[in-house]
Amino acid sequence: MTPNGRRSPTGSGGPGEGHVGRVGHVGQPFRYYLRVRYIECDAQRVVFNSRYGEYVDVSINELLRAIGILKDFTDGELDFQLVKQTIEWKSPARFDQVLELSIAATRLGTTSFTIGTEFRIAGDEKVIATAETVYVLVDARTLTKLPLPAAFRLALQDGAAGRTTDHAACEPRPAADCDARA
Repeated sequence: MTPNGRRSPTGSGGPGEGHVGRVGHVGQPFRYYLRVRYIECDAQRVVFNSRYGEYVDVSINELLRAIGILKDFTDGELDFQLVKQTIEWKSPARFDQVLELSIAATRLGTTSFTIGTEFRIAGDEKVIATAETVYVLVDARTLTKLPLPAAFRLALQDGAAGRTTDHAACEPRPAADCDARA
């Protein structure tokens, strides 16, 4: 359990509970908060399934920013491409809810890296969806595979542990304060 009474998303929960297993350090993963917009929902005001991939895409950029290497990708010679993404849904997210994404590298290969993402409604420990995303590192100009540089590997291992990016203006307030309907 964490100091705030939540089950740690890094695996201290019981058997069968979803958790983001981290490469390297033990502790809280990087967390990203976003508020579900109306345009991201279907007619029932439930988040449309394709949006979860978009949420992962935004969160990986925020993770790279938090670990100090986003500029290596936006201004440098490195890039990465998605190889595989698996998303499992357990329950829906709805319009105007704040989502908490817990993000951590779960595997570091020679040229690839895997990011695990857990989705929760902010303030609730129940995982509503999980995503496993495999990326391959490439040369930005030629798009040929590259081995993970040592600095990149180290930054992913740290993973901005315990840090948060909050695009919903929610953290660290109680979850009820984040819900516009509350």
